Parts: sequence; structure tokens; C-alpha cells
Amino acid sequence: MVSQPDSNPSHSLVRGAQSVVSARTSSRPHVSSRSKRYNRSHAGGTSYIPQNEFPVFSHSGDVEIVIRAGGRENRYLLHRHTLTRCSGFFEASTSHEWSKASVLPALTEAPPPPSSTRELSRIGEDSGVSFGSGTGSGRSSAEVARPRAGSPGGARKRWRYELDPGAGPDDIPMLVQKEEDSKSNRALPPPPNSIFGGGTGGSAGATANTSSSRHKHTQSASTHTTSSFFRSVANLSLGGNTNRHPQNYPPPVDEGPPLSQADADLLRDYDNLFRIFYNYPPVMDGINIADAYVQCKSLLTLADQYDALAVCGPRVDHHLLQFQSRLWKQVAKYPVSYLRLGYLSRSKIIFQEALIHVVGQWPAGERSIRSAFPEVVLDIIEDKVDELEETIARIEGRLFRLNLTNSRGERVTPSTSYLDWLAVSFFRQWLADNTSPAPPPPPPPATSSDGRRSHHHHHGSSTNGSSRTGPSGAVIPSSHAPAPPPTLAALGRTYRALGSASGASYLTHDECKRFLKLTPDLYSRDNMRRFEKRIDELKSAAREIVHPLMGTGLELELSNTGNGGKDGSGGSGSGEAW
Repeated sequence: MVSQPDSNPSHSLVRGAQSVVSARTSSRPHVSSRSKRYNRSHAGGTSYIPQNEFPVFSHSGDVEIVIRAGGRENRYLLHRHTLTRCSGFFEASTSHEWSKASVLPALTEAPPPPSSTRELSRIGEDSGVSFGSGTGSGRSSAEVARPRAGSPGGARKRWRYELDPGAGPDDIPMLVQKEEDSKSNRALPPPPNSIFGGGTGGSAGATANTSSSRHKHTQSASTHTTSSFFRSVANLSLGGNTNRHPQNYPPPVDEGPPLSQADADLLRDYDNLFRIFYNYPPVMDGINIADAYVQCKSLLTLADQYDALAVCGPRVDHHLLQFQSRLWKQVAKYPVSYLRLGYLSRSKIIFQEALIHVVGQWPAGERSIRSAFPEVVLDIIEDKVDELEETIARIEGRLFRLNLTNSRGERVTPSTSYLDWLAVSFFRQWLADNTSPAPPPPPPPATSSDGRRSHHHHHGSSTNGSSRTGPSGAVIPSSHAPAPPPTLAALGRTYRALGSASGASYLTHDECKRFLKLTPDLYSRDNMRRFEKRIDELKSAAREIVHPLMGTGLELELSNTGNGGKDGSGGSGSGEAW
């Protein structure tokens, strides 16, 4: 609000425009005139200069972008220098070789206001509140935004992009640069007639025709000054809030046919892309992590399309990290999907978390990884797998060499301590069964045409490829191809059992009892107690050997302290992925 003038007649008074503030006459005293105008608002019912803010920079924007999908249309008027800094696509397409910019006519300076209005006080947005004649330092927003005649910025360029949906259903929608013509120049509506209605100049679906609006303001100097004055008053009365669009954008659109999910996602992704360019947070789900993942993936795909991953990636990373432990549980369930998400978003922590799970489950998901990731990611995975396998082989050798000693410090043998040697054999047998693949099932016997078993094959080879025919026609069983080694995930379960603090998950009391009963002469309560004690000594030694494989470095372990750091994904030491 403009402060009321002092009652001292020696001070200068603030006078309003003649169209709103009635002129003082000698017949009516000044006090009564001011009392009738007290609490009168100047905010509504007057024209004002359109705002210069996201998503429509009416004064300074030089790149018009039109996004149409499903009968809806979003329009943006942005800056070339911002788009080129954030996107390689816009940097290349607005360059001299590919640019299709149109040159806007130079804008002329408005003539000085007449003497009758030069005494109006003006409140400049950039220079604070000034009182006195119109020759002061305060300038209206139109004067600040309009380039001076004859200046290098008098003639401006404008680029126009429209979303091309493509010819076929499989084509990817892409922004295409269009040459502006007279029709496209009229596409941007003029500024609204009122700040409370009569237009949507502040939404993404409407932009201001700068040249036509400025021409209208230069026709009447008194109208221009009145508009500047009341817009300044309106800004003060509204608290100067110029950040309403980023909070409430996109604005409500006119009722029309319902949008399909694909069209709604397309409009949302492009809006989020431009919001990030202007350092506004993207509008994405902050409650359901599954929906947030889909939205982030779609946004990153669009950013990759326009070479803007370096700008959009940190925003996606920041949004997903807000889910904390829920995020790490999702990464454990879908490691390949989040590995790609972490790679596109340049998120070190998400990529590392997913990489640990992927390497720990290798070769599960190898085919999809090879088809979706570049070679550099495959090289990282394969290097980590090789390092992990070397560590496993070294530790496995130490486990199989574990032995017990007698009271004289000698290794136990069947001749020195048969019961202790049985404990060592029992442990090694369990280790071999759980670190090597199961033997393949025996081949089914060949049968003749009448259903009887036959030892001859008429075609020289068995139907299952597991035997061959000798010179005399007899079927000779062939050696089976060696079974593939167990996956790292299967080995991980074995080594987690070996590295557990209690060791109660393997070689339990019942298993030891059944084993010792196989030799009835040795089965007794004392021997049973001694046998279990020697097994516990082997478990303790094995726990120390596999300790380097136990630390996974997973964020899930740090956030899930209630289950002892177990997450079902394997473990490794020193940050290795397993």
C-alpha cells in the first residue's frame, strides 16, 4: 500500500491517475475527498503488463515451445541461453548451421509522457519506492524490460519448437524447429485485461505477444503511465509473490476429453524437464516409490533424448534418496532396473548399491544387461566378478585345508584320533556339497519299439545325447559334460552360513547325531559331546577365514540393523560386490 501523505501542506502529495483518482476542486475540501477514497483498492479492474516468469517469460523469452498431446496444449516461452546450457539438443539446433530463428522487429522507445501525467509518482520495481515527479530514478517494469531504440538488443531473434508425434505408432515424439510465419506470430495471445481475470497470461498455455502489446502501450502515454502505476500498486498489495507458477503449475486446463496415461506422462515429463532447467523441483510422486521409479525413469529417458542427463540426473537422485530404506529394498528386488537408473542419473550411491546386487547374483540378468548397457558398464561388472571369484577361490582353498590337532599339537589322523578325524571329514563333506554343483541325473535307459529295454541304438546315438554307439553296435555311455559352477548367489548363501556369528544354521545337533549313529560302536553321550565340540572348533576357524567376504558395503545393511545386516543378496568384503 502507498503510505498516506502527511497533513503538512509543505510536503508533496502522491496523486493518482485522473481516470481513477478524482481531481480535487476548490468546492470540496481535501479531507472529505481523501476520506471517500480511503480503503479503495486499485488492484482489480485495470490492465497490467504480463509477468516475466516461468513458464512464460513475456518480456525476455526468445524460444517458444509448444507441446501438444491428447488434445491438450502446453506453451512455454523460455530463454535460449538457459536451454543451451542445459541441453545439447538446443545448443545444436539453435546454432548457426541449424537455426531457423525469425527476427522480430526492433522495438521503439515510448515517447515521454505529457506534462499532465509527469507529476504522477511511480513505484519502480527495481529501484524501490520514489515520490515526486516523473523524472526521478524509479522506472516501471515495461521500461526496464523494453530495449532502447537503436541499441544492439533492439532486433531480437525467436525460435519456435513444436512436438512432432511421428508418422508411425513406434516413432518417438520429438521437438522439431519450425519457421515462424505471420500465423505463428499471432499464436501468442495479448496480455490479459485484468490481473484477476480475462486471460491466462501466467500459465503454460498462454504467452504474450511482446511486439503487439508494446505497440499498444506506446499509443497513449497516459494509459501507459496509469498501467505502470496500478500494476506496481497491485504487486505491493499482493505481497510481490512472483513464485506462484512453480508451486501450482501446471495450471488447470479447460475441460476436454480425458487424457490417456501416455499423453499425461508425456506432458508431465516435458514440464518436469523445463522445470529442472530453471531450477524448480520436478513434480513426481513422493509417497509411492514404485510410481516414483516409473516417473524418474521416464524423465531420464526424455533427458537422454535431449542430451540433458547432466542437469536432470542430480534432481532424480535427490528425489529418490528421500525414500531412504524403502529405496534400498527396491534396489535389492530389482537390481538391474536400478542399475540403469543409477547410471542414467549419475547417482553414485544408487549405482553402487545396484552393482553390488548384480555382481552378487551374476550371471543372473546377464542377457538383459548386455543388451541395455554400454560396454563400460559391462567391463566394470566383469572386473568385479573376476575379483570376487579370485577371492572366493583363495578362501575356499583355506577352508578345505582346515584341520584339527591333538593334545601334542599333531594333526589328527584315523590312527591318532579317529573321532576327531570323523569331525574333520564331516565338515569337509558339507563344504564340498555346498560349494560344488549337484551331479547331473543319470540318463534314462534306452527302450526298444516294443517297450523293452535295449542296449543298442539303431541311429548311432542316444536320444538324449548321453551315449554313443561302439564298433560292435553296443551303446557306450559317454561322459557327461561337466556341470556349470554354482552361481555366486548360491555360494553367497554358503559363505553367509560359515560367517554367521552363531554357526547354528549348518551342521546342527541333529545332523551330528545322525552322522555319529552311522558308527554304533562310537555313539555315546561323551563321544557325542566331544564330537560337537570339535565341530564348533572347525566352525570358529572357518568364521575367521571367510570374514573378508562378509562386509558387503550395502546401504540396506546400514539401514536394516534389526536383522543383523542380512538382506538376502550375498556379501563381500572391502566394498566388493557379492
